[in-house]
Amino acid sequence: MTTNALRLVKALGLSVKTVEYAVDENDLSAQAVAAKLGMDIDRIFKTLVIVGDKSGAFMCVIPGSAELDLKKAAKASGNKAVSLLPLKELESLTGYVRGGCSPVGSKKRLLVYLDETAQLWDWISVSAGARGLQMLLVPSDLIKASGASYADLI
Repeated sequence: MTTNALRLVKALGLSVKTVEYAVDENDLSAQAVAAKLGMDIDRIFKTLVIVGDKSGAFMCVIPGSAELDLKKAAKASGNKAVSLLPLKELESLTGYVRGGCSPVGSKKRLLVYLDETAQLWDWISVSAGARGLQMLLVPSDLIKASGASYADLI
């Protein structure tokens, strides 16, 4: 399966590996993905789309076991207040669906903040832009592909 995210990563000449898994529409959690792939939950990074009072929408990419600290997300992005993007707006803004939102190649170019703990790993897993498809890559390559900045988000 090829997605916009994978096309962009490959076009940059970055090394990427993909893994597929069976999707359970009732459980799209990072925990379920980690269990299906036999990976450490903290190596599976989930992408959340956030809306700031000053910046508008942006993405936060955090470890699967963690919860986003909205105050830290606001500080990292230069906002006073932030909230999760309403789910009904996700696909029209990013081109991705819940459970398949990649920090790379969204329809509207969004700022991306990658939790600084990604640097602890030699590779991490993020959505490749479709449910049931993950891409494994070096954190610095994800930074190159998404234009992300490291930030303290959890």
